[in-house]
Amino acid sequence: MLAATDTIQGGTAVIDQDNDIRWLSWTGMETHIIFNLGVDLPGFASFPLLETEQGRLLLRKLYEEQIAVAQETGCGVCLESVTWMANADRAAALGYDAERLERVNRDAIAFLMEIEAEIPVCVSGQIGPRGDGYEAGEMTTDAAQAYHVRQIAVLAETGCDMISAFTIGSVDEAIGMVRAANAVGVPITVALTVETDGRLPDGTNLNDAITRIDAATSDGASGYLVNCAHPDHLTLEEAGARLSGLVVNASRLSHAELDEAAELDDGNPDELGQQIGDLARKYPQMRVFGGCCGTDMRHLRAIGRGVH
Repeated sequence: MLAATDTIQGGTAVIDQDNDIRWLSWTGMETHIIFNLGVDLPGFASFPLLETEQGRLLLRKLYEEQIAVAQETGCGVCLESVTWMANADRAAALGYDAERLERVNRDAIAFLMEIEAEIPVCVSGQIGPRGDGYEAGEMTTDAAQAYHVRQIAVLAETGCDMISAFTIGSVDEAIGMVRAANAVGVPITVALTVETDGRLPDGTNLNDAITRIDAATSDGASGYLVNCAHPDHLTLEEAGARLSGLVVNASRLSHAELDEAAELDDGNPDELGQQIGDLARKYPQMRVFGGCCGTDMRHLRAIGRGVH
């Protein structure tokens, strides 16, 4: 058995175009836990599950299911830590002070490193935006760097393979995150989210966003993903060359509609897998594929099969 720490080191292997590994990622854990498993997650935060034995058992089961699907479909697996919400502002609303928050960020990576797999594993320290992932936010690049650097540094100290910034809707915040990761010395992949018109919540089209981030950080990001959007919402003709993957929603609904939905829209797993497979063949440099809101193992299995 290969432990996570025995396999992929350095993070950049995730977007290495010189090998044939397709990495299966999953950032739909929270919607699955809430809607399919009936477990309440106050503030949409999954990291508090690490602080109970029952919660840890649930997380381990979900990670092991993801590993099993990746192995079944011939993929490597990218395990995302449950720290998307574990920044100062969003955790404070749940009663976490700075010391407790740092401890749970460290524990999230240690927890992943205990999980064994017989396939290549990348341990990713996941971070999210300071505010709502469906809104642009109003931070300057300097403010974003100062805000996110502490969480990035804590995660990097654990020995995770890389940092993944998910559901980023503002170019300025993305620039600050990349600069923070570069200052710490850890690889970072930026996952931008787009609305149904293919633009970030701050109004920037995908290609311009990537160009601006690269220009402001001297190509400091290891790669770019698009996440939390359905394939129908993506216009990749210009941005495709710089993209390293897609982690998509099951639903075609807009972010506003998803935010107000009382029931989960799980879309069509087989159709989603076929769409991602088609995009994987059109843009062969992409290496990371997976599911975000509304997805479960059915979608991951279809995506894994689609990209092969």
